[in-house]
Order: sequence, then structure tokens, then C-alpha cells
Amino acid sequence: MAGHSKFKNIMHRKGRADAVRSKLFSKLSREITVAAKSGLPDPAMNARLRLAVANAKAESMPKDNIDRAIKKAAGGDAETYEEIRYEGFGPGGVGVIVEVLTDNRNRAASNVRSSFSKYGGNLGETGSVSFMWDRVGQIVYGPEAGSEDKVMEAAIEAGADDVESDDDGHTIYTAFGDLSEVASALEAALGPAKSASVAWRPKARTPITGDGAATLMKLLEVLDDDDDVQNVYSNEDIDAAELESLAG
Repeated sequence: MAGHSKFKNIMHRKGRADAVRSKLFSKLSREITVAAKSGLPDPAMNARLRLAVANAKAESMPKDNIDRAIKKAAGGDAETYEEIRYEGFGPGGVGVIVEVLTDNRNRAASNVRSSFSKYGGNLGETGSVSFMWDRVGQIVYGPEAGSEDKVMEAAIEAGADDVESDDDGHTIYTAFGDLSEVASALEAALGPAKSASVAWRPKARTPITGDGAATLMKLLEVLDDDDDVQNVYSNEDIDAAELESLAG
């Protein structure tokens, strides 16, 4: 999902795109169903559902799948999902936040814990990592949205707080409560975003290289592959060239 865009792009380049896409659709469906159950099953009247549907459309998820996920919630036959956040540290003291949407709390906890243990990390208490992060709105555009200057100008005009641009595209940050408003203004200026979501943004990054960086990437990949996991956020600082070599 939206948690870790550089890592996501590396995974796609590794030829896992089809498998990633299938998992992505399933996670998007789950978010739509939970959003529809949490309020009215009408995107016009439910901000969380509106964002979930917009994100699904941005990933070219078929309309039938979207409608089915909403009807599942409206019909009352959807599983009951729990939203749980796990926090811990990966190799080299890199902070990791894992957001889970699960119908089996014990399975999710066991899987997350074993992934951390296997790849040189350890789970902490809730709050042990997130206090070093900000809860923000995050809007992602691909490079086709325009130049860094064009996107920055549109973001300032829309009332965003910050923009990060690189070869993979643009990530625009907003205050937590301003996400919907800024996303709408940006859509008018730049077209539909790839995703718009509430996210965790680290206040500082932790440098990591060599074997530690390689092990961390494995941890993030395994966590992201877990069916119960919706989003993975981490605050590593890895040199771009080394990140590319890890994808080899």
C-alpha cells in the first residue's frame, strides 16, 4: 500500500508485479469493506470510503470489485475486521510501523512477531516508535503529473504542508485533518492522484547499509506480503545506489 513507495517500486521491478497487484486488490477491497461498515455505504457521505474507492480506482481495480466490496459491507455479511497497529525496530534500529486489518488477531500478532524475530528486529510496545513520527495526509502522484516546480506550486496553492519529489514521482504531505480538502484541490490542478491516505511520516531517518540494509528489505517485504497487513512504514535512510543493488 502507500506506506513505503521506494520499497514498493523496487518490488515491482523485481518482476513481482502480478503477485503484488493481486494482493493489492485484496487489501484495497478489505479497506473499502471496512470503510463502508464504519459509516454510510455511500462514498459521497463517507470520507474514508471515498478515499478507499479513489485509491482502488487509481490502481485500476475493476468497478465490479469495488461495488462488490461495498455491497458486502452493506449486506452485513462481511467479516469483522480489527484494526491493529504494531510498532518495533528492524536491523540497525530502523523504526517500523505495521498497520493490520485482520479477522484473526492471534494469527496476525504471531505472524508479525515471527517476521520481526526472523529478520533481526524486535516488536515494541504501542507508542515505542510512533512518537518519533507524525500522523499526516499523504497524496502520491507519478512523475507524469509534471515537474517538481509544477507540483510544488499546485501543492502550495492547495494548502499542502510539504512535497518530496524524485524519479518515482511526487509525495505531497498535508495536515491530518486537511487531507480530503487538499486532495480535491490537487485533483482539480493535476488530475487524479495515485493514492491519498492517512499515513505515518518519520521526523528523522536512520542510516543503514550493507547486510543490515539487505535484511531490513527482506523484513519489509515479508511484512508487506502478509495478507493481514495493510501498510508498512519504516524510517531507514539507504543510499539510492545501494537500494538499486538490493533489487538485483
